[in-house]
Amino acid sequence: MGLISLIWGIVSMIWMILALIPLLGWGNWFLIPFAAVGAIIAAIGILFTSPANRGRAKTGLVLNGIVIVVGIVRLSLGGGVI
Repeated sequence: MGLISLIWGIVSMIWMILALIPLLGWGNWFLIPFAAVGAIIAAIGILFTSPANRGRAKTGLVLNGIVIVVGIVRLSLGGGVI
């Protein structure tokens, strides 16, 4: 689960960088739920993984959390459209 959430977080970050380009902000509407699913996968990975092996899941949770926050801020700055 940790590896899946980490890869999910990396894909979300790449998508976020593309959505920061002007006139591509509408991609944030799809990005936020995508990253939320990745955060849920990471949380499940943290719950069911031994404490010594939680690094990837924690990293995936942080990456997806950053993407969600940046996506929400970007949508609020652009009025939800741009």
